[in-house]
Amino acid sequence: MKKDTLKPNIHGEKIPIVNKHLTSPLLALLLLGPVVSALDPEEILIISNGNNSHSVTIAQHYCSKRGVPTDNILTLSLGAELSYTITRANYEKQIAEPIRERLLSPGTGGQIKCLLTTYGIPIKVQGRGPLKGLENKLKQLRGLAEQERNKIEQLNTNDPGKSARQKEKVNRKLKQLQYEINRITGKETGASVDSELSMVLSSNYELYRWQPNILKNNSPGLSLNTLMVCRLDGPGTQIIKGLVNKAIAAEKTGLTGVAYIDSRGIAENNNRYSLGYFDQSLRELAAFTRLRTELTVKEERTEELFAAGTCPRTAIYCGWYSLKTYIDAFDFVDGAIGYHISSWEAVDLRDPNSSQWCPAMLKDGITATLGAVAEPYLHSFPEPRAFFTELFKGRCLVEAYYHTKPFNSWQLVLIGDPLYRPFKKP
Repeated sequence: MKKDTLKPNIHGEKIPIVNKHLTSPLLALLLLGPVVSALDPEEILIISNGNNSHSVTIAQHYCSKRGVPTDNILTLSLGAELSYTITRANYEKQIAEPIRERLLSPGTGGQIKCLLTTYGIPIKVQGRGPLKGLENKLKQLRGLAEQERNKIEQLNTNDPGKSARQKEKVNRKLKQLQYEINRITGKETGASVDSELSMVLSSNYELYRWQPNILKNNSPGLSLNTLMVCRLDGPGTQIIKGLVNKAIAAEKTGLTGVAYIDSRGIAENNNRYSLGYFDQSLRELAAFTRLRTELTVKEERTEELFAAGTCPRTAIYCGWYSLKTYIDAFDFVDGAIGYHISSWEAVDLRDPNSSQWCPAMLKDGITATLGAVAEPYLHSFPEPRAFFTELFKGRCLVEAYYHTKPFNSWQLVLIGDPLYRPFKKP
Protein backbone atom coordinates (compact mmCIF):
# COMPACT_ATOMS: atom_id res chain seq x y z
CA MET A 1 0.00 0.00 0.00
CA LYS A 2 1.34 3.41 -0.92
CA LYS A 3 1.92 6.02 1.69
CA ASP A 4 -1.19 8.13 2.26
CA THR A 5 -1.29 11.71 1.09
CA LEU A 6 -3.84 14.34 2.00
CA LYS A 7 -6.27 15.49 -0.69
CA PRO A 8 -9.57 17.43 -0.63
CA ASN A 9 -13.05 16.02 -0.69
CA ILE A 10 -15.79 17.79 -2.61
CA HIS A 11 -16.17 20.31 0.19
CA GLY A 12 -12.45 21.16 0.12
CA GLU A 13 -11.71 19.20 3.32
CA LYS A 14 -8.45 17.21 3.45
CA ILE A 15 -8.60 13.41 3.49
CA PRO A 16 -6.00 10.63 3.27
CA ILE A 17 -5.99 8.64 0.04
CA VAL A 18 -3.90 5.72 -1.06
CA ASN A 19 -3.96 5.47 -4.84
CA LYS A 20 -2.84 7.80 -7.62
CA HIS A 21 -3.77 7.48 -11.29
CA LEU A 22 -2.19 9.52 -14.01
CA THR A 23 -4.43 11.03 -16.66
CA SER A 24 -3.30 11.72 -20.22
CA PRO A 25 -3.34 15.38 -21.22
CA LEU A 26 -5.99 16.73 -23.54
CA LEU A 27 -3.68 16.57 -26.53
CA ALA A 28 -3.19 12.84 -26.05
CA LEU A 29 -6.96 12.36 -25.89
CA LEU A 30 -7.29 14.15 -29.23
CA LEU A 31 -4.85 11.71 -30.81
CA LEU A 32 -6.48 8.52 -29.57
CA GLY A 33 -7.94 6.25 -32.20
CA PRO A 34 -11.51 4.91 -32.51
CA VAL A 35 -12.95 2.15 -30.40
CA VAL A 36 -12.30 -1.26 -31.92
CA SER A 37 -14.72 -3.37 -29.91
CA ALA A 38 -17.89 -2.96 -27.90
CA LEU A 39 -19.89 -4.76 -25.25
CA ASP A 40 -22.32 -7.30 -26.70
CA PRO A 41 -25.84 -8.01 -25.35
CA GLU A 42 -24.86 -11.64 -24.69
CA GLU A 43 -22.18 -10.39 -22.28
CA ILE A 44 -24.69 -8.79 -19.91
CA LEU A 45 -26.19 -10.60 -16.92
CA ILE A 46 -29.35 -8.88 -15.65
CA ILE A 47 -30.01 -9.06 -11.91
CA SER A 48 -33.67 -8.84 -10.91
CA ASN A 49 -35.68 -9.31 -7.72
CA GLY A 50 -38.11 -12.15 -8.34
CA ASN A 51 -40.30 -10.97 -5.48
CA ASN A 52 -40.91 -7.59 -7.12
CA SER A 53 -43.00 -7.58 -10.28
CA HIS A 54 -41.59 -4.24 -11.44
CA SER A 55 -38.05 -5.57 -11.22
CA VAL A 56 -38.96 -8.61 -13.32
CA THR A 57 -40.81 -6.45 -15.87
CA ILE A 58 -37.85 -4.11 -16.26
CA ALA A 59 -35.46 -7.04 -16.80
CA GLN A 60 -37.75 -8.52 -19.45
CA HIS A 61 -38.17 -5.12 -21.11
CA TYR A 62 -34.42 -4.75 -21.42
CA CYS A 63 -34.05 -8.18 -22.98
CA SER A 64 -36.74 -7.45 -25.56
CA LYS A 65 -35.31 -4.05 -26.48
CA ARG A 66 -31.61 -4.93 -26.53
CA GLY A 67 -31.60 -8.55 -27.61
CA VAL A 68 -30.19 -9.90 -24.36
CA PRO A 69 -31.05 -13.62 -24.06
CA THR A 70 -33.75 -14.16 -21.44
CA ASP A 71 -31.51 -16.87 -19.97
CA ASN A 72 -29.24 -13.98 -18.96
CA ILE A 73 -31.73 -12.87 -16.30
CA LEU A 74 -30.68 -13.98 -12.83
CA THR A 75 -33.64 -13.80 -10.48
CA LEU A 76 -32.89 -13.32 -6.79
CA SER A 77 -35.23 -13.62 -3.83
CA LEU A 78 -34.96 -10.34 -1.96
CA GLY A 79 -38.49 -9.73 -0.73
CA ALA A 80 -41.34 -7.71 -2.23
CA GLU A 81 -40.68 -4.61 -0.15
CA LEU A 82 -38.26 -2.16 -1.70
CA SER A 83 -35.08 -1.67 0.27
CA TYR A 84 -32.33 0.88 -0.34
CA THR A 85 -29.88 -0.82 2.02
CA ILE A 86 -28.79 -4.39 2.70
CA THR A 87 -26.55 -5.65 5.49
CA ARG A 88 -23.09 -6.91 4.62
CA ALA A 89 -24.01 -10.47 5.63
CA ASN A 90 -27.22 -10.48 3.57
CA TYR A 91 -25.45 -8.90 0.62
CA GLU A 92 -22.98 -11.77 0.60
CA LYS A 93 -25.61 -14.47 1.06
CA GLN A 94 -28.51 -13.16 -1.03
CA ILE A 95 -26.72 -11.22 -3.79
CA ALA A 96 -23.00 -11.93 -4.11
CA GLU A 97 -23.08 -15.72 -3.65
CA PRO A 98 -25.79 -16.46 -6.26
CA ILE A 99 -24.17 -14.09 -8.76
CA ARG A 100 -20.76 -15.64 -8.15
CA GLU A 101 -22.22 -19.13 -8.58
CA ARG A 102 -23.81 -18.15 -11.88
CA LEU A 103 -20.65 -16.48 -13.17
CA LEU A 104 -18.54 -19.50 -12.30
CA SER A 105 -20.95 -22.04 -13.78
CA PRO A 106 -19.58 -24.03 -16.74
CA GLY A 107 -20.36 -22.70 -20.20
CA THR A 108 -22.37 -19.58 -19.35
CA GLY A 109 -20.72 -17.40 -16.73
CA GLY A 110 -17.36 -16.97 -18.43
CA GLN A 111 -18.72 -14.75 -21.19
CA ILE A 112 -20.28 -12.18 -18.84
CA LYS A 113 -18.51 -8.80 -18.69
CA CYS A 114 -21.29 -6.62 -17.32
CA LEU A 115 -23.92 -6.90 -14.59
CA LEU A 116 -27.12 -4.87 -14.91
CA THR A 117 -28.95 -4.40 -11.60
CA THR A 118 -32.58 -3.34 -11.64
CA TYR A 119 -35.23 -1.63 -9.56
CA GLY A 120 -35.87 -3.94 -6.60
CA ILE A 121 -32.20 -4.67 -5.97
CA PRO A 122 -30.84 -2.79 -2.91
CA ILE A 123 -28.71 0.23 -3.75
CA LYS A 124 -26.34 0.36 -0.78
CA VAL A 125 -24.52 -2.30 1.26
CA GLN A 126 -23.74 -1.52 4.88
CA GLY A 127 -20.26 -1.55 6.43
CA ARG A 128 -18.51 -4.69 7.62
CA GLY A 129 -18.22 -3.74 11.30
CA PRO A 130 -15.01 -3.82 13.39
CA LEU A 131 -12.19 -6.24 12.64
CA LYS A 132 -11.98 -9.02 15.19
CA GLY A 133 -8.93 -9.80 17.32
CA LEU A 134 -7.47 -6.29 17.14
CA GLU A 135 -8.90 -4.89 20.37
CA ASN A 136 -5.47 -4.42 21.99
CA LYS A 137 -4.02 -2.74 18.92
CA LEU A 138 -7.05 -0.46 18.73
CA LYS A 139 -6.58 0.54 22.37
CA GLN A 140 -2.93 1.31 21.71
CA LEU A 141 -3.72 3.39 18.63
CA ARG A 142 -6.34 5.39 20.49
CA GLY A 143 -3.81 6.10 23.22
CA LEU A 144 -1.25 7.34 20.72
CA ALA A 145 -3.89 9.49 19.03
CA GLU A 146 -4.77 11.08 22.35
CA GLN A 147 -1.09 11.91 22.90
CA GLU A 148 -0.93 13.67 19.54
CA ARG A 149 -4.11 15.63 20.31
CA ASN A 150 -2.51 16.74 23.60
CA LYS A 151 0.59 17.89 21.71
CA ILE A 152 -1.55 20.01 19.43
CA GLU A 153 -3.37 21.53 22.40
CA GLN A 154 -0.07 22.34 24.10
CA LEU A 155 1.34 23.92 20.95
CA ASN A 156 -1.74 26.09 20.56
CA THR A 157 -1.79 27.06 24.25
CA ASN A 158 1.88 27.55 25.12
CA ASP A 159 3.31 28.77 21.85
CA PRO A 160 0.67 29.82 19.29
CA GLY A 161 3.45 31.12 17.07
CA LYS A 162 5.23 27.77 16.86
CA SER A 163 6.32 26.90 13.34
CA ALA A 164 3.61 25.71 10.99
CA ARG A 165 5.90 22.82 9.99
CA GLN A 166 5.91 21.38 13.52
CA LYS A 167 2.14 21.65 13.83
CA GLU A 168 1.67 20.06 10.42
CA LYS A 169 3.93 17.17 11.44
CA VAL A 170 1.82 16.46 14.53
CA ASN A 171 -1.41 16.79 12.55
CA ARG A 172 -0.12 14.43 9.89
CA LYS A 173 0.74 11.77 12.47
CA LEU A 174 -2.68 12.17 14.08
CA LYS A 175 -4.42 11.73 10.73
CA GLN A 176 -2.46 8.55 10.04
CA LEU A 177 -3.36 7.15 13.44
CA GLN A 178 -7.01 8.03 12.89
CA TYR A 179 -6.89 6.38 9.47
CA GLU A 180 -5.77 3.09 11.06
CA ILE A 181 -8.35 3.41 13.86
CA ASN A 182 -11.11 3.90 11.29
CA ARG A 183 -9.91 0.89 9.30
CA ILE A 184 -10.08 -1.37 12.34
CA THR A 185 -13.43 -0.07 13.60
CA GLY A 186 -15.01 -0.40 10.15
CA LYS A 187 -15.73 3.23 9.44
CA GLU A 188 -16.31 3.97 5.73
CA THR A 189 -16.66 0.31 4.76
CA GLY A 190 -20.10 0.63 3.17
CA ALA A 191 -20.48 0.97 -0.59
CA SER A 192 -22.99 1.02 -3.37
CA VAL A 193 -24.13 -2.51 -4.16
CA ASP A 194 -23.12 -2.01 -7.79
CA SER A 195 -19.60 -0.86 -6.99
CA GLU A 196 -19.13 -3.80 -4.63
CA LEU A 197 -20.39 -6.17 -7.31
CA SER A 198 -17.55 -5.09 -9.58
CA MET A 199 -15.34 -7.06 -7.18
CA VAL A 200 -17.63 -10.09 -6.80
CA LEU A 201 -15.10 -12.41 -8.42
CA SER A 202 -12.17 -10.98 -6.50
CA SER A 203 -10.97 -12.45 -3.25
CA ASN A 204 -9.00 -11.21 -0.27
CA TYR A 205 -9.47 -7.51 -0.93
CA GLU A 206 -9.79 -5.25 2.06
CA LEU A 207 -13.18 -3.80 2.90
CA TYR A 208 -12.02 -0.34 3.84
CA ARG A 209 -12.81 2.65 1.70
CA TRP A 210 -12.00 1.91 -1.94
CA GLN A 211 -10.14 -0.47 -4.22
CA PRO A 212 -8.47 0.68 -7.46
CA ASN A 213 -10.48 0.01 -10.59
CA ILE A 214 -8.05 -1.94 -12.76
CA LEU A 215 -10.18 -1.31 -15.85
CA LYS A 216 -9.39 2.39 -15.67
CA ASN A 217 -7.28 3.38 -18.68
CA ASN A 218 -7.39 -0.23 -19.88
CA SER A 219 -9.72 -2.00 -22.26
CA PRO A 220 -12.90 -3.05 -20.40
CA GLY A 221 -13.14 -6.82 -20.32
CA LEU A 222 -9.41 -7.51 -20.07
CA SER A 223 -9.74 -8.60 -16.46
CA LEU A 224 -11.65 -11.75 -15.60
CA ASN A 225 -11.96 -10.60 -12.00
CA THR A 226 -13.43 -7.12 -12.48
CA LEU A 227 -16.95 -6.70 -13.82
CA MET A 228 -18.62 -3.59 -15.18
CA VAL A 229 -21.91 -2.83 -13.41
CA CYS A 230 -24.76 -0.54 -14.39
CA ARG A 231 -28.26 0.01 -13.00
CA LEU A 232 -31.77 0.47 -14.38
CA ASP A 233 -33.45 2.25 -11.49
CA GLY A 234 -35.12 5.48 -10.54
CA PRO A 235 -38.38 7.12 -9.43
CA GLY A 236 -40.91 4.91 -11.22
CA THR A 237 -41.20 2.04 -13.68
CA GLN A 238 -42.08 4.16 -16.71
CA ILE A 239 -39.11 6.44 -16.10
CA ILE A 240 -36.84 3.40 -15.86
CA LYS A 241 -38.15 1.83 -19.08
CA GLY A 242 -37.69 5.22 -20.70
CA LEU A 243 -33.95 5.05 -19.98
CA VAL A 244 -33.76 2.21 -22.48
CA ASN A 245 -36.29 3.52 -24.99
CA LYS A 246 -34.75 6.99 -25.16
CA ALA A 247 -31.24 5.57 -25.51
CA ILE A 248 -32.28 3.47 -28.48
CA ALA A 249 -34.10 6.40 -30.07
CA ALA A 250 -31.05 8.65 -29.70
CA GLU A 251 -28.78 6.04 -31.26
CA LYS A 252 -31.02 5.92 -34.34
CA THR A 253 -31.15 9.66 -34.93
CA GLY A 254 -27.91 10.78 -33.31
CA LEU A 255 -27.70 12.83 -30.13
CA THR A 256 -28.41 16.47 -30.90
CA GLY A 257 -28.90 19.55 -28.77
CA VAL A 258 -26.80 21.68 -26.47
CA ALA A 259 -23.97 20.77 -24.07
CA TYR A 260 -24.15 22.80 -20.87
CA ILE A 261 -20.90 22.83 -18.89
CA ASP A 262 -20.89 24.49 -15.47
CA SER A 263 -17.42 25.18 -14.08
CA ARG A 264 -16.79 27.58 -11.18
CA GLY A 265 -13.97 29.84 -12.27
CA ILE A 266 -11.41 28.15 -10.00
CA ALA A 267 -7.82 28.72 -11.06
CA GLU A 268 -6.13 25.78 -12.79
CA ASN A 269 -4.16 23.51 -10.49
CA ASN A 270 -2.03 20.57 -11.62
CA ASN A 271 -2.64 18.75 -8.33
CA ARG A 272 -4.52 15.65 -9.49
CA TYR A 273 -7.14 15.83 -6.73
CA SER A 274 -7.60 19.56 -6.33
CA LEU A 275 -10.71 21.61 -6.96
CA GLY A 276 -8.82 23.56 -9.61
CA TYR A 277 -7.89 20.38 -11.44
CA PHE A 278 -11.52 19.27 -11.73
CA ASP A 279 -12.68 22.76 -12.68
CA GLN A 280 -10.11 22.85 -15.46
CA SER A 281 -11.33 19.42 -16.59
CA LEU A 282 -14.80 20.91 -17.04
CA ARG A 283 -13.43 23.79 -19.10
CA GLU A 284 -11.44 21.36 -21.24
CA LEU A 285 -14.58 19.26 -21.67
CA ALA A 286 -16.31 22.30 -23.17
CA ALA A 287 -13.43 22.85 -25.59
CA PHE A 288 -13.22 19.20 -26.54
CA THR A 289 -16.99 18.95 -27.10
CA ARG A 290 -16.71 21.76 -29.64
CA LEU A 291 -13.89 19.91 -31.40
CA ARG A 292 -15.34 16.41 -31.47
CA THR A 293 -19.11 16.92 -31.81
CA GLU A 294 -21.59 19.10 -33.61
CA LEU A 295 -23.30 20.07 -30.38
CA THR A 296 -23.67 23.70 -29.42
CA VAL A 297 -21.74 24.36 -26.20
CA LYS A 298 -22.77 26.85 -23.53
CA GLU A 299 -20.72 27.47 -20.40
CA GLU A 300 -21.25 28.92 -16.95
CA ARG A 301 -17.83 29.85 -15.54
CA THR A 302 -18.71 31.49 -12.23
CA GLU A 303 -19.88 30.33 -8.79
CA GLU A 304 -23.43 30.66 -10.09
CA LEU A 305 -25.28 27.70 -11.58
CA PHE A 306 -27.41 27.62 -14.69
CA ALA A 307 -30.65 29.27 -13.60
CA ALA A 308 -34.02 27.55 -13.68
CA GLY A 309 -35.46 27.24 -17.17
CA THR A 310 -32.34 28.49 -19.00
CA CYS A 311 -31.10 25.26 -20.64
CA PRO A 312 -33.37 24.17 -23.49
CA ARG A 313 -32.54 21.10 -25.60
CA THR A 314 -30.00 19.74 -23.11
CA ALA A 315 -28.01 16.86 -24.62
CA ILE A 316 -25.04 16.95 -22.23
CA TYR A 317 -24.77 18.39 -18.75
CA CYS A 318 -21.82 18.37 -16.40
CA GLY A 319 -21.16 20.71 -13.52
CA TRP A 320 -21.01 21.41 -9.79
CA TYR A 321 -21.70 22.28 -6.86
CA SER A 322 -25.21 22.46 -5.41
CA LEU A 323 -25.42 19.89 -2.62
CA LYS A 324 -28.66 17.89 -2.75
CA THR A 325 -30.43 20.88 -4.32
CA TYR A 326 -31.33 20.28 -7.95
CA ILE A 327 -31.76 23.36 -10.12
CA ASP A 328 -34.52 22.78 -12.68
CA ALA A 329 -32.66 24.45 -15.51
CA PHE A 330 -32.80 21.69 -18.10
CA ASP A 331 -35.11 20.51 -20.84
CA PHE A 332 -33.47 17.16 -21.57
CA VAL A 333 -33.66 15.71 -25.08
CA ASP A 334 -34.02 11.97 -25.62
CA GLY A 335 -30.60 10.45 -25.01
CA ALA A 336 -29.37 13.27 -22.75
CA ILE A 337 -26.48 12.28 -20.53
CA GLY A 338 -24.74 14.03 -17.67
CA TYR A 339 -23.90 14.25 -14.00
CA HIS A 340 -23.50 16.71 -11.17
CA ILE A 341 -20.29 16.45 -9.15
CA SER A 342 -21.57 16.53 -5.58
CA SER A 343 -21.98 14.26 -2.56
CA TRP A 344 -25.03 12.11 -1.76
CA GLU A 345 -26.91 12.75 -5.00
CA ALA A 346 -28.15 9.15 -5.42
CA VAL A 347 -29.14 8.39 -1.82
CA ASP A 348 -32.89 8.61 -2.53
CA LEU A 349 -32.74 7.40 -6.10
CA ARG A 350 -36.36 6.18 -6.20
CA ASP A 351 -37.99 9.20 -4.57
CA PRO A 352 -39.89 11.29 -7.17
CA ASN A 353 -40.00 14.22 -4.75
CA SER A 354 -36.30 14.23 -3.90
CA SER A 355 -34.24 17.37 -4.53
CA GLN A 356 -31.10 15.27 -5.05
CA TRP A 357 -29.66 15.57 -8.53
CA CYS A 358 -29.93 11.94 -9.68
CA PRO A 359 -33.63 11.28 -8.98
CA ALA A 360 -34.59 14.82 -10.00
CA MET A 361 -32.75 14.63 -13.32
CA LEU A 362 -34.23 11.21 -14.02
CA LYS A 363 -37.70 12.57 -13.33
CA ASP A 364 -36.97 15.52 -15.63
CA GLY A 365 -36.01 13.20 -18.48
CA ILE A 366 -32.26 12.60 -18.51
CA THR A 367 -31.34 9.26 -20.08
CA ALA A 368 -28.13 8.42 -18.18
CA THR A 369 -26.43 9.79 -15.09
CA LEU A 370 -24.31 8.83 -12.10
CA GLY A 371 -24.08 9.78 -8.44
CA ALA A 372 -23.04 8.74 -4.95
CA VAL A 373 -24.90 6.88 -2.20
CA ALA A 374 -22.61 8.31 0.52
CA GLU A 375 -19.69 10.77 0.76
CA PRO A 376 -17.50 9.71 -2.19
CA TYR A 377 -14.75 12.37 -2.04
CA LEU A 378 -13.91 14.36 -5.14
CA HIS A 379 -11.19 12.04 -6.41
CA SER A 380 -13.62 9.14 -6.88
CA PHE A 381 -15.59 10.78 -9.71
CA PRO A 382 -14.70 10.15 -13.34
CA GLU A 383 -12.99 13.27 -14.64
CA PRO A 384 -15.47 15.06 -16.91
CA ARG A 385 -13.11 15.47 -19.88
CA ALA A 386 -12.04 11.81 -19.69
CA PHE A 387 -15.53 10.32 -19.27
CA PHE A 388 -17.13 12.23 -22.12
CA THR A 389 -14.10 11.68 -24.33
CA GLU A 390 -14.73 7.95 -24.11
CA LEU A 391 -18.32 8.51 -25.21
CA PHE A 392 -17.21 10.75 -28.09
CA LYS A 393 -14.93 7.92 -29.25
CA GLY A 394 -17.99 5.68 -29.57
CA ARG A 395 -17.82 3.68 -26.37
CA CYS A 396 -21.01 2.55 -24.72
CA LEU A 397 -22.07 4.05 -21.41
CA VAL A 398 -20.76 1.38 -19.05
CA GLU A 399 -17.42 1.07 -20.87
CA ALA A 400 -16.85 4.83 -20.74
CA TYR A 401 -17.61 4.78 -17.03
CA TYR A 402 -15.28 1.91 -16.16
CA HIS A 403 -12.56 3.26 -18.38
CA THR A 404 -12.48 6.47 -16.32
CA LYS A 405 -13.76 5.77 -12.78
CA PRO A 406 -10.88 5.43 -10.30
CA PHE A 407 -12.34 3.03 -7.74
CA ASN A 408 -14.54 0.02 -7.05
CA SER A 409 -15.95 -1.14 -3.71
CA TRP A 410 -16.94 2.48 -3.11
CA GLN A 411 -19.89 4.87 -3.36
CA LEU A 412 -20.79 5.70 -6.97
CA VAL A 413 -23.60 4.19 -9.02
CA LEU A 414 -24.16 4.45 -12.79
CA ILE A 415 -27.79 4.71 -13.93
CA GLY A 416 -28.87 4.02 -17.51
CA ASP A 417 -28.68 1.54 -20.37
CA PRO A 418 -25.16 0.04 -20.28
CA LEU A 419 -25.20 -0.47 -24.06
CA TYR A 420 -26.16 3.12 -24.82
CA ARG A 421 -23.77 4.69 -27.31
CA PRO A 422 -24.74 8.38 -27.63
CA PHE A 423 -22.04 8.94 -30.26
CA LYS A 424 -22.32 5.64 -32.04
CA LYS A 425 -19.93 5.28 -34.94
CA PRO A 426 -21.17 4.06 -38.35
